[in-house]
Amino acid sequence: MNEIEAFDTHAAASSHADAAHGRSVQDYIDEAPVWRDGTQVASTPMTSMQWRIWWLAAAGKFFEGLVVFMTGVALPLMSKEFGMDAFQHGLVGAASLAGILVGALFLGGLADHFGRKAMFVAEMVIFIVFLVLLSVSPTFTWTVVFLFGIGVALGCDYPTAHLVISESIPSSARGRLVLSAFGFQAVGALTGTLVGYLVLTNITQESSWRLMYALAILPALAVTLGRFFVTESAAWLLAHGRAEAAEREAARLLERTPPYPRQVKLVRRHRHHQAPGERHPLALFNSKNRRATILASVPWFLQDLGTYGIGIFTPTILAAALGHAATQVQDLTDIIVKDELAAEGAALIDLLLLVGIAAAVGLADKVGRVPLQIIGFIGCAAGLLLAAFSSAYTGSTQIALIFAGFMLFNFMTNLGPNAQTYLLAGEVFPTHIRGMGAGFAAAFAKIGAVMTAFLFPILLHRIGTSALLYILVGTSLLGAVVTYLFRIETTGKSLDDIGL
Repeated sequence: MNEIEAFDTHAAASSHADAAHGRSVQDYIDEAPVWRDGTQVASTPMTSMQWRIWWLAAAGKFFEGLVVFMTGVALPLMSKEFGMDAFQHGLVGAASLAGILVGALFLGGLADHFGRKAMFVAEMVIFIVFLVLLSVSPTFTWTVVFLFGIGVALGCDYPTAHLVISESIPSSARGRLVLSAFGFQAVGALTGTLVGYLVLTNITQESSWRLMYALAILPALAVTLGRFFVTESAAWLLAHGRAEAAEREAARLLERTPPYPRQVKLVRRHRHHQAPGERHPLALFNSKNRRATILASVPWFLQDLGTYGIGIFTPTILAAALGHAATQVQDLTDIIVKDELAAEGAALIDLLLLVGIAAAVGLADKVGRVPLQIIGFIGCAAGLLLAAFSSAYTGSTQIALIFAGFMLFNFMTNLGPNAQTYLLAGEVFPTHIRGMGAGFAAAFAKIGAVMTAFLFPILLHRIGTSALLYILVGTSLLGAVVTYLFRIETTGKSLDDIGL
């Protein structure tokens, strides 16, 4: 008899006992088996379906990091092909982020109406269509349009990916599993930089940036196909009064060998009347949800000002610091060589994104979301301040300060605000408006990202790197203050009990 067979399927017994009155979806998901001697298993084992959902959601975050951060490497070649000025550089940097804003705001909330799975699939279809179009884009204008379309798909993924994970996994593991999936954004960022570098070193053509994006098409197709075969959120089905479908999907989600629970009988734990306007966007700002909306959106906005500005333009800043900036560069080989050097430095700095998210995964369910977010914001300010001090030095000292500052920033942002804002936004709202709330928070945050991506190259030219970094120091400290004032801790709490 193996270990699994040695379990007394206590869950099955309790399911029969509760069949008459039922339990909530999260009750079933959180339930753990016990040994035959009555000892409870330390944690609830994940099913194959739960892991499938997790991997497919993580893939969406990977593609976001891949496309957004690869743009930083592709930008010099785009500029050469289309003869772009500083304003057009800003448009390219901001296009996908503007799309994320629109997608999160207008498509993310559709997951509350059409279901988590429907939007989980639709967003990948949209992503692939625009990715193909971008790889064959004929003009600068169409390039911006196609980058915007890719962003729309990625924006929809912000709330949807979070919801399909958080509504299908145990409460005790929600923080680390949502964040470990979110961490694939950092994997994508690093991969995007490395892919760009490999293309640059092997294909010395100004149009080689198209291949960078085209390489993501086949992996995206595989992910899209996989998403057709996941379960719908039982919590969403139950919130819409579809109890029979919810029970069927919950049973499929929790299918194990030996089976537990053997029967799923669901009820809504909290039955309360929903007024007609309770699912209207204005519900996010009523007295019940206002605090959650501020906590989910304002700190995320403030952290995106720094994260996307530093992330996208790290190669540009490094090129300038290393003495590779040039106002008039016409030779393609020279552009590629300088782009390669900047990409190498950016890849080294981006490694700290992975270290930071690894620390967040390990600490989120132990230390808590709010403390990590506050500590992270303060650490981001320290890293940016260190980088700003580099302007007072030259040579190796200047380079060392920039690298140390950006590496500290990347570590602290993924330990704290970049990870925790995403996590909190998908937890602090009740089920019936969770998609809309998380989508609004992501959209509001991307206003900051778009502002930064568009204005960064212009401000770098007009006020200089140091002044810009000092501004971001202030926004990071403000993020810590707002987080503390509007804090809502969700660590270890069932989604059934949050937002009520």
